[in-house]
Amino acid sequence: MKYRYLNLVTGIFVTCLIVSNIIVAKIVSVGGIVMSAAIVIFPVSYIFGDILTEVYGYARSRQIIWIGFACNALAVLAIQAGSLLPAADFWDGQAAYERILGYTPRILVASLIAYLAGEFVNSFVLAKMKILTKGRWLWSRTITSTLFGQAFDTVVFTIIAFAGVLTIEAMISITIVEWALKSAYEAFATPVTYATVNYLKRTEQVDHYDYTTDFNPLKVEA
Repeated sequence: MKYRYLNLVTGIFVTCLIVSNIIVAKIVSVGGIVMSAAIVIFPVSYIFGDILTEVYGYARSRQIIWIGFACNALAVLAIQAGSLLPAADFWDGQAAYERILGYTPRILVASLIAYLAGEFVNSFVLAKMKILTKGRWLWSRTITSTLFGQAFDTVVFTIIAFAGVLTIEAMISITIVEWALKSAYEAFATPVTYATVNYLKRTEQVDHYDYTTDFNPLKVEA
């Protein structure tokens, strides 16, 4: 079945992932809370992950999660290839390029694994809750799935990226702050999620329930 807006939703989802990986290098301080600049857009990927699962179903969402993973990997490879190419004699931006766009292998692995863990947990919880609630109380599904998904994402990333580098206390603090901020972002965006979901269901003529879905995250086809 062809959908009018699925490609657009997929494009926004993937763009959020790639852009968040680019701007993650900047560390900001807002009201004394230190965090990555990725906070401005990474949670949007969870909002659109919720929309994908709620409207089109887990299988379609799973396929797009893997597309996002592949696009992220391609972006990282392209950025690293650009870094390895010899700079022109008159160009003095190599150090800045590497400082902002460079990835250490450990951070890269942490980011990719955390993304998969968080997105699949988010999609799974929402799909199961939709059946449990018989499609009612969308807010309960989007917020609960985000709480679980962001928890997995943040914990997995922090452990892989910082174990042995930061103290346990520092890792716990980072995890709690990041998880709370990302989850609050989703909660505040609930009216936007409602409006988008209702519009897509109405225009696409679809409201998928995953009664018979195979929830194996390793499958790629929808």
